[in-house]
Amino acid sequence: MTKSRSFSIYLLKEDYDPTNSLREDHTLVENSDAKALPEGSVLYILDGIPKQPWWRAYFGVEKNLAQVSKGALIFLPAGNRYFALSFGHVAHNLRETSFEYDFGLRVTLNSLDPHKLKSTDTLDPSAAKRQRTQFPIESELTLFDFDRDSTILRSLTGKVREEYKDLFRHASGSSNLRISSDVSAEKLVWLCDRLLQLYSNDDYIVTFPEIQNISPVRDPITIETLNQSLLGAFQRNDTDLNLTVPDIVNYSDNIYVTFSGLGKGLIYDDVYIGRYYEYLGRHDSDTASMTIDNLQHHSLVLTDENGNPRDRYSIFKSLVFDLTLEEAGREVFHLCEGNWYSINKDYITRLSNYLNPLFEDCDLPPYDHASEGGYNIAVAKNSSTNFICLDRKNISPNSQSQIEPCDLLEIRDEVAAFYHIKVSTLSTQLSHLFNQGVNAFELMRLEPEAVDKLEALIRDNLGEAEADHLISLVRSQRFCIIFGIVSKKDPGGRSQNLPLFSRISLMRSMKALRLMDVPATVAFIKDESVQNTGRKKERKVASAKPIPTTTAEWLAAL
Repeated sequence: MTKSRSFSIYLLKEDYDPTNSLREDHTLVENSDAKALPEGSVLYILDGIPKQPWWRAYFGVEKNLAQVSKGALIFLPAGNRYFALSFGHVAHNLRETSFEYDFGLRVTLNSLDPHKLKSTDTLDPSAAKRQRTQFPIESELTLFDFDRDSTILRSLTGKVREEYKDLFRHASGSSNLRISSDVSAEKLVWLCDRLLQLYSNDDYIVTFPEIQNISPVRDPITIETLNQSLLGAFQRNDTDLNLTVPDIVNYSDNIYVTFSGLGKGLIYDDVYIGRYYEYLGRHDSDTASMTIDNLQHHSLVLTDENGNPRDRYSIFKSLVFDLTLEEAGREVFHLCEGNWYSINKDYITRLSNYLNPLFEDCDLPPYDHASEGGYNIAVAKNSSTNFICLDRKNISPNSQSQIEPCDLLEIRDEVAAFYHIKVSTLSTQLSHLFNQGVNAFELMRLEPEAVDKLEALIRDNLGEAEADHLISLVRSQRFCIIFGIVSKKDPGGRSQNLPLFSRISLMRSMKALRLMDVPATVAFIKDESVQNTGRKKERKVASAKPIPTTTAEWLAAL
């Protein structure tokens, strides 16, 4: 039996070839002495400098344990396109704009047996949450808890269909395609030709129809328009624009953050777009003069606490944003991991039709406070209201994670009304708000101790008669929930006032509450604060020491 080998394959975009696909600072060397290289191919190799592992000196090991990084990148022509085959850790030398971001996933969707899936990597853009789900047995996509309404499928792994087993038996696809195949070197062009045919195929729409609510944008003209809209949002410091690490990160490794592109940057303990603006300011870079090219060449760098770089991502790839294009018929788009996604129009209509009736006029006083906590306390103390403040209170059973019942609680039309308040229209913040409301009611339904703790909180805040009345409503499950969102926007906009993935998260939460027979509504609280967008939480600087950027500085730091 011919030995099967692992391949990692990228499809270059139509305007890219070996001459323009590598980063300017790549560390590869072109090599021309390979005797079995397919015709027209170009080979680059990585021949790293031997290095000792850090723990050798740490434990005083005297034995020479030098490690050397080796790898290769082969540019192979097939079907009027170029493919890049990566061996070892060298793919990061490719320009992020040089390859088709959906190649691996699309080929995988078209080739896998839908009943023999093993693993999925998904992204929930509403909270920039990444998740990998694996099953020990072959399964269907529905068993992976894949939410077609709110989740982007980033990677899929499984066994291929019988008709493609002459190409490969197992495949995993995201931007690149990872396969195991027994093809010989002289048949690689044939293999890539077949892969290009699979990439051009739309059969996956029938096999996996549930992934079509969110689809990638491929039209260059539309992408250029979207990029310019994004640039305008960045230049005006749009509050809906966020920065996040575009990958699954092991935070147990004490990850820190800095920036590069203009020179040295300070080291921070978390990711926050305000820090990037600070970085630009430190290097006298005018935000108004920034370009998409700048965002693509500046980097978000993950480091250890000493500033030693671990991974690097372009700022453009790290931005999260959604917008509506009037010139595209008010089509809704979302930017995630440097790629634009279009949201199915019919789905947007269904979303609005479901959510808009759930919005109501607000009966809470306007917001003009320094914080959410201050507002909640002020509302409860106001003599004209009958609220009690339960912000930051805990009803979860002992030894479990803290869950607050709500921010404000009152008797409203002979129903216990639980208010959850958020001073933000950021997608991640609102998703947390909606999940918080659902989690609180799930806890009260499942844990009698949670209701007992809520009763104690009520008695601490009300007189005996009023407390007895409110507690009787809670224990007889006569309650409702109101999500209060502080905003300067016109309440008449209803669900359209919320970011796209906040709307998706809200619909999911409303359906969950409906299953528990809990009525729920949303209300906009009038924002009368002087400068609502200027009170972002300051991040702690882990170290003010710039990271070394030259060999001499690295040596001096050792």
